[in-house]
Amino acid sequence: MNGFLKRLVVLLTALSLVAVPCMTCFAQDLAQDKDVIAGKMAGDALIVRPLGICATVIGGALFIVSLPFSALGGNTKPAYDYLLADPFNFTFNRPLGEF
Repeated sequence: MNGFLKRLVVLLTALSLVAVPCMTCFAQDLAQDKDVIAGKMAGDALIVRPLGICATVIGGALFIVSLPFSALGGNTKPAYDYLLADPFNFTFNRPLGEF
């Protein structure tokens, strides 16, 4: 039974190594499909952008709360970049459907 299990694991590993390049070729063809691009755009507009707006608002609030501490530490610019500018740019300054 132990030898059978080892052979099964080796066989499944070999099959998965053969299947991965085939799946990546299929995924590249699928990425060029207009329906998939439209789905990505719709998902971005309906789900990701509203979440980005929430992240921008929450990051802005956290930035305001942490502003006295970051000013004392001399790292106001990195705090601004990570908490407010990055979520804002992700939400408003990128093409629809590109993540």
